[in-house]
Amino acid sequence: MGFFKKIMNQTRKPQGFLGGMMLDGMNNGHAKVADWGLAHLTTIAPEKILEVGCGGGRNAYQLLQKYPSSKLTAVDYSETSLEKTKQFNSEMIKKGRCNVQKGDVSALNIDEQYDLATAFETIYFWPGLEKCFSEVNKALKPGGTFMIVNEATGDDQASLKYEKMVDGMKCHTVNEIESALSVAGFSKIKTDRHESKPWVTVIAKK
Repeated sequence: MGFFKKIMNQTRKPQGFLGGMMLDGMNNGHAKVADWGLAHLTTIAPEKILEVGCGGGRNAYQLLQKYPSSKLTAVDYSETSLEKTKQFNSEMIKKGRCNVQKGDVSALNIDEQYDLATAFETIYFWPGLEKCFSEVNKALKPGGTFMIVNEATGDDQASLKYEKMVDGMKCHTVNEIESALSVAGFSKIKTDRHESKPWVTVIAKK
């Protein structure tokens, strides 16, 4: 495997030095699409937030800034991601507003604890959307919100390029995401595509 491909494959489960480099790059490189996604949250005031696939921790921090009365749990299955997220949110952790823990989205085993769950640039690697979305659904309180933000829509050239570069990556189409959300028990599914980029935000209610 070439060096570039090794780096790209760190997007799935960042590990070690290369993983740390990738996470720093993701915090910066994904900031614009993440902020565009966050701007869609206009009508809720969550007290408890679940950030699934927390990566380098930047989005967890932004959520805590957006909702200053909230508490957030950041979950990832990568030890390197967990360490980066702890570093990025050290002050929030000290204040008792942020908890960072290891977890697998296919087996969250959380019952109705959160008002908002988010997934930024991560569902590409989830092992079965319906199963994982069901786990997120269980973790949300009745009426809770689930937001997905992707920079690839599954039907653009960038999606095909990424899938070839990163092992196990699947860029799902909007229809696939919406269908899996419905099967998992979500309703009031609303999708917004960026006007000029292959970005998509999907918001669903439990």
